[in-house]
Amino acid sequence: MKKLWVIVFSLILLFAQNSLAGKIVIKGSTTVLPIVQAIGEVFGKQHPEIKISISGGGSGNGIKALIDGTCNIATSSRFIKEKEVKMAIDEGIYPVPHKIVLDGIVPIVHPSNPIEDLTLNQLRNIYIGKTRNWKEVGGFDHSIVVVSRDTSSGTYEVWEEKVMHKKRVTPRALLQTSNGTVLQTVAHNKWAIGYVGIGYLNKQVKAIKINGVIATKDTVRIGKFPITRPLFIFTNGWPKGEINSFINFVLSPIGQKIVEKSGYVAIYPIK
Repeated sequence: MKKLWVIVFSLILLFAQNSLAGKIVIKGSTTVLPIVQAIGEVFGKQHPEIKISISGGGSGNGIKALIDGTCNIATSSRFIKEKEVKMAIDEGIYPVPHKIVLDGIVPIVHPSNPIEDLTLNQLRNIYIGKTRNWKEVGGFDHSIVVVSRDTSSGTYEVWEEKVMHKKRVTPRALLQTSNGTVLQTVAHNKWAIGYVGIGYLNKQVKAIKINGVIATKDTVRIGKFPITRPLFIFTNGWPKGEINSFINFVLSPIGQKIVEKSGYVAIYPIK
């Protein structure tokens, strides 16, 4: 019976992979989403014969979709985990990483908030619930509304590593499923603090310096901004055909210019 289920699952996986032939199906990180959407629009005009489907859902969900054979490109705002590699190999999938862009994870507050700069230690204390009032860090005398990403998010995992030092986020935090919902939550609550990828920054919120350093293309590229990271595309094996063409386009000067127009940081200087 067990052998029968293995055969059935293998046939389903093979069918799913074959159904992607001639298509580019991209799933994963909401941080990477606006980048691949912008690049996909230009690439699609140059290659109208290729059907492109792009959706978010989180880095972990994108990698899971690659393993399941329901996408041929997984986008991720973190590197693949060892347990995910094992799961993939067990299913005959061999994830190959492609670094496509650099990003800074930027703390944000409502524009009316007088706070301009926080240290990593202050951010950690806010997010673990030790610091609960804005006056403790030089702001208004009002309780802090903590906004965070959910645990399936690659952005959350980088924040957990670089800010939280693996400590748990306060249970009072409002957990959000995407960069966009974090931004909208903070934009509509003057007592809130959240964090988003640099490409999501706009005038609805105020970016906060960390240890006196503001997130810019230059401070992110040289690693001066404290919370920087590469963003990835993962493929099953070395890419071929339309998948290879798409990745080459992302890494080309034209693709990297689109990256910078999207508000993110190209992996090499663009003139």
